[in-house]
Amino acid sequence: MIEPVPASGGSPTHRPAPASELVSDLLVALSTRVSMGPKLLRPPAPSAAQWAQAAELALRAPDHGALRPFRFVVIGDTQRPALAELFAQDAARRGHPDQEVDKARQRARNGPGLAALIGRIRPGVDDVPESEQWVCIGAALMNFLNALHLMGFGSKALSGTSVRAPALHAAFCRPDEQLVAWVIAGTPRRSVGPPRIDTADGLITPWAHK
Repeated sequence: MIEPVPASGGSPTHRPAPASELVSDLLVALSTRVSMGPKLLRPPAPSAAQWAQAAELALRAPDHGALRPFRFVVIGDTQRPALAELFAQDAARRGHPDQEVDKARQRARNGPGLAALIGRIRPGVDDVPESEQWVCIGAALMNFLNALHLMGFGSKALSGTSVRAPALHAAFCRPDEQLVAWVIAGTPRRSVGPPRIDTADGLITPWAHK
């Protein structure tokens, strides 16, 4: 919602367009996003085009230095059995009993749709500390989740021990990358009530230098 206007020197600049009903509707929609676990989701999952559209919105995250320290990998239905065995192998490696190994295997099937968030933190980059790169990854994840929400999907980001498992790291990551989180997504089984009413009180304040 940006409209170009001429600057004093004749070259175009930009200013925000007046708030519209569409903008208000989008803000209300975003304010209703909640995390939805696998029990609240059913097929269909996002299509390949919808996953890609969510990833495109993730690119709008603040990214100082244009490092793009994130990417997403979608696990298709035909790949779930292979992922389940990797989950099971990791549980067995950590000495879990057979029952827990089987539970780990089943967790790889959570959600109608599943994607992995992969991060790549570059140490020693001038003017872009590692903390700032992590901010970019987090912002990209939030944009990704917001896009899925606006498409009508429920979603949730999950982590746990699986993102630190050597076998899963080897299966998903390139050199210098790490597995950050899983994103499950699907169609909500039922309408979920609005989240608790929060305000920005105490979260945003004017600066008063003393």
